[in-house]
Amino acid sequence: MANISNKKPNNISNEKTTWQHLMSVPIWVAALGYFVDIYDLILFSVVRVQSLESIGITGDKLATQGLIPLNTQMLGMLVGGIIWGILGDKKGRLSVLFGSILLYSLANIANGFATDLTQYAVLRFIAGIGLAGELGAGITLVAEILPKQIRGYGTTLVGTVGMLGAVLAYLISTIFDWRTCYFIGGGLGLMLLVLRVGVFESGMFHQTKQQQVQRGNFLMLFMPQKRFLKYLYCILIGFPTWFVIGILITLSPEFSQYLGFSEKAISGKAVMFAYLGLSIGDLATGVLSQWLQSRKKVVLYCILMAILMTIVFLVAPIKTLTFFYFNCFLLGVSMGYWALFVTISAEQFGTNLRATVATTVPNVARGTLVLITILFQFAKENMGLTWAALSVGMLTMSIALIALYFMEETFTKDLNYNEE
Repeated sequence: MANISNKKPNNISNEKTTWQHLMSVPIWVAALGYFVDIYDLILFSVVRVQSLESIGITGDKLATQGLIPLNTQMLGMLVGGIIWGILGDKKGRLSVLFGSILLYSLANIANGFATDLTQYAVLRFIAGIGLAGELGAGITLVAEILPKQIRGYGTTLVGTVGMLGAVLAYLISTIFDWRTCYFIGGGLGLMLLVLRVGVFESGMFHQTKQQQVQRGNFLMLFMPQKRFLKYLYCILIGFPTWFVIGILITLSPEFSQYLGFSEKAISGKAVMFAYLGLSIGDLATGVLSQWLQSRKKVVLYCILMAILMTIVFLVAPIKTLTFFYFNCFLLGVSMGYWALFVTISAEQFGTNLRATVATTVPNVARGTLVLITILFQFAKENMGLTWAALSVGMLTMSIALIALYFMEETFTKDLNYNEE
């Protein structure tokens, strides 16, 4: 590690109060950007059944072919994470915040015109590329412009506001048809571009840009071994999130029917309750991490809660939809360390690689949903729905706990340095 400068690394004066820091324009622009990002990211899960049935995907195909658009979206985010991450360190955090939202806004508008599964899947892939850039660039910018003592509050604010985008997605879906929902998402993104005019770049990035140092070199993450393992651990602690969201919540109608609930769950409502839980969880984990002065302890508590709630979700004897949706909410709370997970990733690496890491890590974690889905489908054929979900869930959470054990605590870490 090499220090960038002895100059004060933040653009915001340390004489400001915590409240003034958190009310600054860059923080709220990042938060609203993530709000729109989550709306568009989760919209497919909300309108999955309605949209697929309208293009001829019905019955058993909903749980097989019906996951193709979601998988292509996640693959797009994997590709986009690398692209936007590198650009974020080479060209700046703001270039990613502008470019990514423009791409996914236009892709979502086009998605409203899809007439078959192939078009749907291709457009979700393109939208996924765009969606990949928002959170990592936003968290990186917020982490770099806030004093280290309160940066956890800033990233918590971004995560908490952002997760409420899923609630809006559900509410909009109860009023409009699925095509209009995609048009609205694209329109919100284009409106957000106007708000971003005048937002300033990170001072740390400007300092690094003036130095003779490699920026955004993705291959640097794979060597030396210590740096690669650090990067791998960052990815793996986010592993359980997309098991919970991509399997348990997205397939909630199938689970409720298979588990013998009184009625079949509505996918969009399950998503809304889960993301409401995620929003509350993000707020709680951010505040708790500031109080405990530890990121790792809070992530540990969340994963342990997720293990418990997954078991309850799959084997509890109470079979009413109220109880089912309450479980979805609690699963969301347990996964409410998502913003904290990205913050930890940003804090693990120097300024010249920070955007690359903070953008690729959550998208690689999201991309693992493809592997989780394949494993789940294989297990379901051999073990049945309940045991397949339980086995895959425990596997992802065990891996996350092992990775967390080996990670560095970053709560008080000074971010004003470069990777050599």
